[in-house]
Amino acid sequence: MTQQEALDILKMGQNVFLTGSPGSGKTFLLNQYIDYLQKHQKAVAVTASTGIAATHMNGVTIHSWSGLGIKETINDQEIRSLMTRKYLSRRIKATKVLIIDEVSMLKASQFDAIDKICRYFKVSFLPFGGMQVVLSGDFFQLPPIERNGREVNFINDSSVWQDMDVKVCYLDEQHRQKDKNLSVLLNHIRDNNVDDSREILAGIQMGECDQDAITTKLYTHNIDVDAMNDHELSKITENEVAYEMTSSGPKDIVAALKKSCLSPGHLVLKKGARVMFIKNNFESGYVNGTQGTVVDFDVIGMPVIETVSGKRISAKRASWTIMNEEGSVVAEINQIPLRLAWAITVHKSQGMNLDAAQIDLSRCFIEGMGYVALSRLSTLGGLHLLGINDMALYVNEKALMMDKEFKQLSSQVAGFLQTLAPAKIKKEQERFLG
Repeated sequence: MTQQEALDILKMGQNVFLTGSPGSGKTFLLNQYIDYLQKHQKAVAVTASTGIAATHMNGVTIHSWSGLGIKETINDQEIRSLMTRKYLSRRIKATKVLIIDEVSMLKASQFDAIDKICRYFKVSFLPFGGMQVVLSGDFFQLPPIERNGREVNFINDSSVWQDMDVKVCYLDEQHRQKDKNLSVLLNHIRDNNVDDSREILAGIQMGECDQDAITTKLYTHNIDVDAMNDHELSKITENEVAYEMTSSGPKDIVAALKKSCLSPGHLVLKKGARVMFIKNNFESGYVNGTQGTVVDFDVIGMPVIETVSGKRISAKRASWTIMNEEGSVVAEINQIPLRLAWAITVHKSQGMNLDAAQIDLSRCFIEGMGYVALSRLSTLGGLHLLGINDMALYVNEKALMMDKEFKQLSSQVAGFLQTLAPAKIKKEQERFLG
């Protein structure tokens, strides 16, 4: 399905699951739809399953928005307690469209719990109280964390999924990977074709990436990332310049915002430090994942970054906010939108676009980890593989089966859309707005 077809379906008010491979334009399309809804004064809640994904969308976590918090299930007594919170009542009752990004990391039980909360607050037996629900994600990404070896239950295993009449929109265009070989590799992994995947990687494993290029190392464990960044910064003999994060708002909300933001509270930089922008700012010429080196500090002490492409950018402070349904800022943190980028974890790389990366997949411990890491790149020429184990090339078996089903369902939806006259589509879209 094309982006335009999916957008037409969204505008008709259908419950939608937006999926497709990394780089197919899911986030871009969501932002288009959010702008459309806001332009037409349709109240929309922008959420995601993780704090990192939420900051990419300028939204909040679905756990925070719904009041579910860290719980996986909820009972009637707990919901009655939630209903005493006036801000929560105003928020949910006002919302007409609920967007949840990165749903691959949301458990079926949590999805059912959020549905139950919405029905109570909306005083409705309809799924999610009658709101349009827009879900986005790729089940080949890292799955929900399950303990004690229990089977992973994705949101389509939930009770409410069958009642929602979800229209699957599988985007098949590619906007990130400009390298055919990389697209072939990722498709091999998605098809569970391990032998062909290993053969492609064997051809570049000895280091075909330009060693003069600025590359980020992706590791599977936090301890390796922290050690690498501290070690590399300590080798630079230039003076340190430190930047402290500032914040405002309720302590618990600020704490959640800090946790979801990739920027450290105490950021230490030096000339020569490798860094990565962690926020989109198209006007200033960088996006989340743009890499570079600190080459100077300007007259007011802000770091000057030379990107991989040779562009110089004077980094200014940026803010991350949580807003209420009226559009007022509830909590805010402020920091230079940079982090040291000799190394980051595979988990925190989700949603980023990397020009080049050195990736260590030798300690992958969960299916999908290698796929997430490799799909951050735009070309195989930017890859230097430091190590790999067998787990790195495997994806979740349930995700494989679901992917085939999602493609079939999406084809059916696209076929139905093509049978509708443009006037009929427009009428349905106007009816939804009205």
